[in-house]
Amino acid sequence: MAASTHTVTNQAPPLVGYDVFAADRALREAVERHLDPELLQEAREELSGLGRTTGSAQVQEWGALANENPPKLRTHDRYGNRIDEVDFHPAWHRLLGKGVSAGLTSAWTRPGGHLRRAAGFVVWTQAEAGNGCPLSMTHAAVPALRADPELAAEWVPRLTSAVYDQELRPASRKAGALFGMGMTEKQGGSDVRANTTGARPLAEDGAYALTGHKWFCSAPMSDGFLVLAQAPDGLTCFLVPRVLEDGTRNVFRIQRLKDKLGNRSNASGEVEFDGTWARRVGDEGRGVRTIIEMVAATRLDCVLGSASLMRQAVAQAIHHCTYREAFGGRLVDKPLMRNVLADLALESEAATTLAMRLAAAYDDGSERERAFLRLAVPAAKYWVTKRCTPVAVEALECLGGNGYVEESGMPRLLRESPLNSIWEGAGNVQALDVLRALQREPGALDAYLREVGRARGADHRLDGAIKNLLTELADLDGVEARARRLAERIALVLQGSLLVRYAPPEVADAFCASRLGGDWGTGFGTLPHSLDLATVVERARPVS
Repeated sequence: MAASTHTVTNQAPPLVGYDVFAADRALREAVERHLDPELLQEAREELSGLGRTTGSAQVQEWGALANENPPKLRTHDRYGNRIDEVDFHPAWHRLLGKGVSAGLTSAWTRPGGHLRRAAGFVVWTQAEAGNGCPLSMTHAAVPALRADPELAAEWVPRLTSAVYDQELRPASRKAGALFGMGMTEKQGGSDVRANTTGARPLAEDGAYALTGHKWFCSAPMSDGFLVLAQAPDGLTCFLVPRVLEDGTRNVFRIQRLKDKLGNRSNASGEVEFDGTWARRVGDEGRGVRTIIEMVAATRLDCVLGSASLMRQAVAQAIHHCTYREAFGGRLVDKPLMRNVLADLALESEAATTLAMRLAAAYDDGSERERAFLRLAVPAAKYWVTKRCTPVAVEALECLGGNGYVEESGMPRLLRESPLNSIWEGAGNVQALDVLRALQREPGALDAYLREVGRARGADHRLDGAIKNLLTELADLDGVEARARRLAERIALVLQGSLLVRYAPPEVADAFCASRLGGDWGTGFGTLPHSLDLATVVERARPVS
């Protein structure tokens, strides 16, 4: 009989079998705060159902399998015919299908749709962030397509459908469709006005033939794509269907899939157009203006995606430290570890609270809220997405060596964490967009100041931060070099004002003391020791 060499003890159980929505107090309270009370009970049931699914062992296994088995490109069939198809692991299709059926592409067609979708997006992408890209692109294409009522009538019902149909066939024969996007080219990157893809008008009204190359094409397995190309009167937005109405494949040559740092389960490709049939969306020469609503919606999803990643990273860290013992007690009870966990929890709650406030503004739709979004979205996209990676790194470290091992799931979160800062315009692009909003749209600053002003007088550190921000805004000399600093301060003041108004006093006090009051070091775990950190950590603990 073989002797037992050891007994496994002092290991945290897997964080599994829980309601991801109900366990997230900041997210749950945001839904209750912003959603019409008449919709609340239905939304709670819907989101808790999705939360239980996300937290199940089966779905967590799907996420791991989709990540471990990235998509593969098949350019030709066995006979040599060009097919340009992307093969995915079955787990990917299960994840994406569940995301579609959960309403993560249908925000535009139901009351409170943006807030409910945003909460669902934060919950669902904690299972595997990769399937968030096609969900986001499909959701965000709707406002751009509405520039052409005829196209919108044809495509919007498919994009907002709760049916996932993975087969490649004419969209008119499908109960649901997915959308991707192709903007950037090798020579231009974020400078899309440098695009060289050409669009030649055809005899059919509104139809064009595209010729060119897209350096990044999101979700190349989709049914349709919004792309930018140079028409006779300038840069224009086009709809490129994957399959033509007669059942033939459009010329959509996927040259390769990108070998990315993270986001491994999702396909991102390089594509070639060569006489590719396309339909114009909006007027010639107005391509950026037409597609900008799609870009704005996907930027909000970058904020939501980072909030989701941060929440999962912090939940894993607190869960581990709740069960792990060292030096005579639980890690979560050790003053220094508690400081680290509380600091991480503050960053996560601030991100979630801000993201959900932005989603609520989309549902409101008033002129004031649209002006608010014009400044708040790029500032939030700049700051929240940049905080994601340091949060993931520190949360991983809370697990020690266990966190550095793939089986923990923490390396996957870490690899994913820089993504949202890069997609849809990296940091400089967002900071410059903040400047454009300040300089060209005075209503945006007015709406922002009204929002943060609602918390004035409640915390002296917030009041001081607002005053300092106004001083910075009054001096616009050399403003481009200060654009990142301005974007950061705008986001932090907004987060502080929201937490002062809505979060428990312990959370708001800790945030204002550290992020706004200057009583903070350069790394996590440097909060003032006099704060009630145990309450902050307990609030963030993932218990349904």
